[in-house]
Amino acid sequence: MLEEELVQLVKKITSEKCEKPNIELKKALGGTPSKLYDTLSSFSNQIGGGIIVFGIDEEAGYEVVGVYDAQDLQRKVMEQSLQMEPAVRPLFTIAQLEGKVVVSAEISECDIYDKPCFYKGAGRMRGSFIRVGDSDQPMTEYEIYSYEAFKRRLHDELRTVDRATMEHLKKDNIIEYLIKLRRQKMNLVNLENNRILETQGISQDGLPTLAGLMLLGEYPQEFFPQLSVTAMVVQGKAIGDLGEDGERFVDNKRFEGTISQMLDDTIAFVRRNMKIKTIVTEEGVRADKPEYPLKAIREIILNALIHRDYSVHTENSPIRLVMYEDRLELENPGGLYGRITIDDLGKAAADTRNPYLAGALEIMIDTENRFSGIPTVMAELKKAGMPSPVFMDRRGNFKVIFFKKKIVQDKDTDLDDEIINFCKTPRSREELAEKFGFEAPSYFIRTKIVPLIDAGKIKMTVPDKPKSKFQKYYS
Repeated sequence: MLEEELVQLVKKITSEKCEKPNIELKKALGGTPSKLYDTLSSFSNQIGGGIIVFGIDEEAGYEVVGVYDAQDLQRKVMEQSLQMEPAVRPLFTIAQLEGKVVVSAEISECDIYDKPCFYKGAGRMRGSFIRVGDSDQPMTEYEIYSYEAFKRRLHDELRTVDRATMEHLKKDNIIEYLIKLRRQKMNLVNLENNRILETQGISQDGLPTLAGLMLLGEYPQEFFPQLSVTAMVVQGKAIGDLGEDGERFVDNKRFEGTISQMLDDTIAFVRRNMKIKTIVTEEGVRADKPEYPLKAIREIILNALIHRDYSVHTENSPIRLVMYEDRLELENPGGLYGRITIDDLGKAAADTRNPYLAGALEIMIDTENRFSGIPTVMAELKKAGMPSPVFMDRRGNFKVIFFKKKIVQDKDTDLDDEIINFCKTPRSREELAEKFGFEAPSYFIRTKIVPLIDAGKIKMTVPDKPKSKFQKYYS
């Protein structure tokens, strides 16, 4: 960070009078804060890292009070940074503002193979933190495990199941699967059935795996009651909106069975509960147009079933689908896996949490594993004239939101003008998303601001660095 950038950042903080997910304030007037470990850990574990700014007093109305000794402060912050595992290497910047000296320490995100970054004095379980809003929260056991699972390539779908035997797999399902498998994988043609099932992760040491039960089982929920899909239709635009009769929802189902069965049943539920508009073309041909493109619906449901977390930490959490008046939401246990981020979805190949499940389903129901179906979802929504989906990744849960076309069009009628008026004063990504009610700033910038920039109606304060953390937008 340049000295001028630190000055601008401090002015922004004192103007807005709040911390941010990537900004932590420390007074440091009487000495170096003795416990920076929580913030050093959370910023190192956070995508994009974060910045600690020393010399601003929150309790005094975000007044710039300066630091006691910039040189000593850097030395002591570095001492604490070296007590982290892996060691943190802050990048310091010193600047003067209002006759006071302020210091920033930029904390870079550590490599995923080094996560979670933790304070060695407390150990991995107690010394690992994650940023939630403007606070540092202890990581849960599952959040720590998710990093270990990726680094060690643990495949939870291959764990065997207590009480289950090969008799719990449906014979017709096994026969059909083996026929399809031998047709597509010639190297397996001459192997015995039991050997093939082992190579494909269906069984292990003569016992069915979780993958085997979820793919070919008679009734997988006999062993995992919550590895299911819950679906409901809610009256109103939010879970708290009640209909006139006081009922919260008008349809509520739980779908069980194999992954293929749950996929078909969930798609049928959505189809049954969404409106279908009949269109007559100029040639007199009638065509049905659903509120949501069914191919996109199929892809997000299939993605959830394949890529949800199947570890012991989440086996009591079902996939959850909710249809509101203005949108459809699908949430599955297990956040994004490995190196992929929200901004990478649909643009690059992702690490696969459950490769054996994904591979088997490619054989069984003709799925496409390489890009997780996201490009298909985006293409189908665009073809239907609908906005891009919203993706959210929050502490072990991944959510996809589809907004209805008509509702969004109604909302967008004057939205461009509102954005332009609001940007008469330069605004940050977070300010814009908060102002217009979007939980994902990156989605709002991509779908609402970028088109206005392309049209010449909005400009960037740092045009040569579009992704700068100091970027603002003005009209």
